[in-house]
Amino acid sequence: MDIPKALNPVEALKNALPDAVADVVEFRDETTIVVDPTKIRSVMQFLRDTSGLIYNFLSDISAVDYWDQSYNYDINKRFGVSYHIYSMLYNRRLRVKVYLPEEAPTVESVTSIWPAANWLEREIIDMMGVKFVGHPDPRRVLMPEDWEGYPHRRDYPLGYETIQFSFNVEEIIKHKPLAKE
Repeated sequence: MDIPKALNPVEALKNALPDAVADVVEFRDETTIVVDPTKIRSVMQFLRDTSGLIYNFLSDISAVDYWDQSYNYDINKRFGVSYHIYSMLYNRRLRVKVYLPEEAPTVESVTSIWPAANWLEREIIDMMGVKFVGHPDPRRVLMPEDWEGYPHRRDYPLGYETIQFSFNVEEIIKHKPLAKE
């Protein structure tokens, strides 16, 4: 069997889809390709199917909220969605990232390319409120259907409970709902 020579994914992508690549970040031997969100499906299809690349395993999709209470962030890049892909043939990892705006964060689904993206995208839909256009089943997967809000967003209100110590037992018990006998 003749295995094609491994290609540089950044160069190959820039040559094939030059308007799709917004930035490339190299950090500690990890490569992140920042992509235009409208081109994510064509980029992922290219990375999976191109001889010399063959990124044939989607290991994870994660999302980050860059919201800052001081509003010191770019509202057009509030959410980052990262796709972690792996080439089993060439033993290489790659991160492909898109930035989404604060208002109506949407990106195309990659479930038709990698069926494993189904549950990963559903978790992001549920916890971050990012919409995946073309997703086959966008129901909530972790929170109840009637839940309002997205718990992993940084502006989501935190609920907390005061920790009980020996000096504040009475104060804590006063506010706890106790079982009725």
